[in-house]
Parts: sequence; C-alpha cells; structure tokens
Amino acid sequence: MGTAFAICLVFIGCCSNVVSLELLVREFPGCGNIVTFAQFLFIAVEGFIFETNFGRKKPAIPMRNYVIMVTMFFTISVINNYALNFNIAMPLHMIFRSGSLIANMILGIIILKKRYTASKYLSIALVSAGIFICTIMSAKQVNMSNEGSEEQGFYALMHWLLGISMLTFALLMSARMGIFQETLYKKFGKHSKEALFYNHCLPLPGFLLLSTNIYNHAVYFSQSTPVVVPVVGHSVPIMWIYLMVNVITQYVCIRGVFILTTECASLTVTLVVTLRKFLSLIFSILYFQNPFTAWHWVGTFVVFLGTLLYTEVWSSVRAALRGPDAKEKKAE
Repeated sequence: MGTAFAICLVFIGCCSNVVSLELLVREFPGCGNIVTFAQFLFIAVEGFIFETNFGRKKPAIPMRNYVIMVTMFFTISVINNYALNFNIAMPLHMIFRSGSLIANMILGIIILKKRYTASKYLSIALVSAGIFICTIMSAKQVNMSNEGSEEQGFYALMHWLLGISMLTFALLMSARMGIFQETLYKKFGKHSKEALFYNHCLPLPGFLLLSTNIYNHAVYFSQSTPVVVPVVGHSVPIMWIYLMVNVITQYVCIRGVFILTTECASLTVTLVVTLRKFLSLIFSILYFQNPFTAWHWVGTFVVFLGTLLYTEVWSSVRAALRGPDAKEKKAE
C-alpha cells in the first residue's frame, strides 16, 4: 500500500509541478528565482516544525558537512531555474536534466575510481547521443526563429548556448553532490528527511543576493490577471495561484520520492522517476504545443532507452517472469 501511495504521489506531484512551472515560465521567463525561493521557504518551514521539532532536535550529520552540501544544492537549483531565461524550451530542459546518468558515471570514474559493465557504457552512450540529437535540433530552431537579422540570430544562439552551458555545469555539480551525499550516508547513516530540511533551510539567506529580482517578479505576479477563488472568497492574481500550486506539488513530489526510497529498491525508484519524466515531457509537448520535430522524438526515445538499459530493467523483468524456480536453479 505504501509503495502504491508513493508512486501516486510521484506521478501526481512531479507531473503537476512541471505543468505549473511551465505556466509560470511562459508568462515570465525570468521568474526562476522567486519559484526557487518559494519552494525552499515552504519545505524549510515544514521541516523546522515536523523534522527538527522547532529546532530542538540536533542534526545527526555534522553541520559543516551540510554547509558544503547546501552550497552545491543551492547553486544547482538556482542555475537550473535561471537557465530558463536563456531561450531553453521546457522539453529540452527536461531531456537535458535526464543526462544525470552521464555526469554520475564520469565523476564516479574520476573521483571514486569506479568501473562499469559494457551495458552501462552502452546505456550512457545512448543517453549522450539522444541529448546531443535534441540539443542540435533545438539549436537549429533557435537559428530558424531568428532568420530576419544575422546579428540577432547570432545573439540569440549565443544566449541559448549560455543556457546550455549553465545546464551542463548544474548537471556535473549535481552528480558531485550525489557522490558527496553517498559518502556522508555511508559514514553517518541515512537521514534523508534531515538532509531535505537543511538543504532547503540553510540556503535561505543566499536569496538576499537575488532579492531585487524576487521582489520585481512578486510585483509582476501581483499585476497578473485576477481569478476568483471560491475558498478565499475574493480574487487572487493568477500567477500567485500558479506559484502556490508549484510549491505544493514540488513538496508532494519530493515526499513521494522519499517514501519510495524507503519502500522500494533503487531500481524501482529510478524506473518510476524515469517514467514520470517521460509522461511530463509528452504532456508538455502536446498540451503546450512546444516545438518538437521527428528528430526530437528520436533523441527522446534514445535517452529513455539508455536510461532503462542503465537501470537493468530488462533483466529484472525477465527474472520476475521466470519466477522463483529460475532463481533456485541458478543457485544450484
């Protein structure tokens, strides 16, 4: 029952979160900072009340380690959201972030001296090829949309390349943070809820550096079209409604993944998250009519094929279909 509930939370929360984010970004492409701040504030307040018992519970992992982790987490979150300012379409944003497997493998080889099987290298090659196809086709679309002026086209392309560079940097830093978390959990034990709180609470002062941008977008949100909310009894600017939905669904998504990690094997978690990304991508393309060519579909298919191959889903499915008898024979 817990597993089914967690899967429902992941699909409902994460998919709804992507939709609400796209509604926000389509109206104000530069609103990434206020969205990130609202998400961090909500999760920090919830964690302060329910996880730390209003600050009375001491952390199991030393605070200096959290400071390092939080610095990386804050940078990743801000850069990922800020990259949307640079002409990055939401489908490409989602596909590019699916390349975390590549970054994890590269840093795993360099830092942890890991070695992988041939199927793992093949899966990473597929993911890389898929992302490369989608990125190249998106670059062509940027050029086509700015055909009127050569100078404008060049500026738009450089603007877009800067966004791609930001996503690449965030991808590598995210992988590095994952390795850092892995070493911490091995040393101090798993404390996911505690890490969730400190990752969102400690970076809050950092948003002071972005306060002007956050305030300006708060003003823009307040000037958006008002919509009557039956529960409240009066009208509320629609952008604030979208932001509230985004914050709540982000929390539901994170909580669903957390429950799933305690109930299921990491393979199941990866598979559920991958399928969720795929559904979010399809919905974004169809509902918001984002530009998506046949080559984009090819690239997307290759990315998800590589991801499923990496998680060894096929061998797990075959083992499940064979049943316990096959396992007993293998053991003999």
